[in-house]
Amino acid sequence: RDGLKPVHRRILYAMNDLGMTSDKPFKKSARIVGEVIGKYHPHGDSAVYEAMVRMAQDFNYRNMLVEGHGNFGSVDGDGAAAMRYTEARLSKISMEILRDITKDTIDYQDNYDGSEREPIVMPARFPNLLVNGATGI
Repeated sequence: RDGLKPVHRRILYAMNDLGMTSDKPFKKSARIVGEVIGKYHPHGDSAVYEAMVRMAQDFNYRNMLVEGHGNFGSVDGDGAAAMRYTEARLSKISMEILRDITKDTIDYQDNYDGSEREPIVMPARFPNLLVNGATGI
C-alpha cells in the first residue's frame, strides 16, 4: 500500500526514531544500519546498507527517500563507499511519508524478538507507490 518493502520501511522508521530529519545534520550510515539490524531487521548489514543506498540514489528513485552525503555510487555501476564513510538523513519527501506516524493512524506489529513495535505500513501522505513504483516482493 505504501510501495515500500519491509527493509525500506524499517530503515525509514529507524531513521525517524533516531531523529534524522531533513533539517538535522547527517549521521553515519553505520549508525543507521546498526539501529535497523539491532531492532527490526536481523539480517546482514550489507543488505540493509544496500537498500538504504538505493533510496539515496537519484538514478534509482525518481524522488529519493534518503538524502545521502558522500559516495553513494554512480549510474555507471560504481558501488557506494563503505558505510563508515557515508552519512545520511531523511529526505523531505520521507518526512511526508512519516508525518502522521505518531497519531495512531496505522497498525503496528512486533519485531522479530517481540522487544519493539514496527509499522506494518506507513501513513504515506506522499504517493510513493505511484511516484517511485515498486519492484520485487
